[in-house]
Amino acid sequence: MRSFQCQQCGQLVFFENTECLHCGNSLGFAAERGELVPLDQSRYRRCLNTSLASCNWLVPNDDPTDLCQSCRLTRTRPGNSDTSATEAFRAAESAKRRLIFQLHELALPIVSRAEDPSHGLAFDLLSSRDQQVSTGHEAGIITLDLSESDDSHRERVRRQLGEPYRTVLGHLRHEIGHYYWPLLIGRKHQAEAFRALFGDERADYAQALEEHYRHLPAPTWDDAHVSGYATTHPSEDWAETFAHYLHIRDTLQTANAFGIQVSGPVAPSSPGSPRATDTADFRAILDEWLPLSYALNAVNRSMGKADLYPFVLSPTVVEKLGFVHEVIRK
Repeated sequence: MRSFQCQQCGQLVFFENTECLHCGNSLGFAAERGELVPLDQSRYRRCLNTSLASCNWLVPNDDPTDLCQSCRLTRTRPGNSDTSATEAFRAAESAKRRLIFQLHELALPIVSRAEDPSHGLAFDLLSSRDQQVSTGHEAGIITLDLSESDDSHRERVRRQLGEPYRTVLGHLRHEIGHYYWPLLIGRKHQAEAFRALFGDERADYAQALEEHYRHLPAPTWDDAHVSGYATTHPSEDWAETFAHYLHIRDTLQTANAFGIQVSGPVAPSSPGSPRATDTADFRAILDEWLPLSYALNAVNRSMGKADLYPFVLSPTVVEKLGFVHEVIRK
């Protein structure tokens, strides 16, 4: 995430702000500009979901819709009468806005369901209070069980599955990886390169999933995979790796925006040199990421918290991350 400032007084403001706490200037996020801007009534109006989803994004006045670019991607949500799901819905929409922002930053295409009724992107944010909901992706539709927004539920599932990390934003980054697979790996030579690294995605998925939950991953799973779940099937390996690529890029962008530079095993860049997040070489990104993640983990431990990034990136995983970087860059 980039840093933002109030265009009226220069005060630091955050991505979620609706006003500057220093000067009181009303603010909103203009997606087409990628900036927090003053709420100029002659140019913008607030998204219809300002109250319902705590949305601070703006809609240009010449746009016939009442929803912002992020909110209009939500196809299904809990009914207004389901007050117990309201907070969970707001948390999910907040995470989705961060995801959409990052996709724009990476110049990845977002084709809505309105533009492509068969494979366009849409989100079903559903409450599992009265129905069974499975978080997942199918043909452009990302479904999220809103119970994942509940800290106690998410922590319980995380422990049951033996996961070191589980967040709503992490779920969305994983599922969007599935959405982008056919867009980024559509050409024959890309598919061949993918299979050489990740395996053949044409393998029976249902059987692979059954095997995964019947047997624990081999003790050496982290030699070639970023998480235990990534061992399930090549398509899940891709989605997990894609999500971690987004974790790394977003965290590095935030650190760079606030001037956080950590020296470590690799010497930091000299003043004035281009930051690694602007390079075509993933190795340069990794050389920034490793010292930063070591430092952030140490800071968390100093506060008695678990590691912020509790993962080990083996050489094979680094190669997979580099592949994701390359197909996105191209």
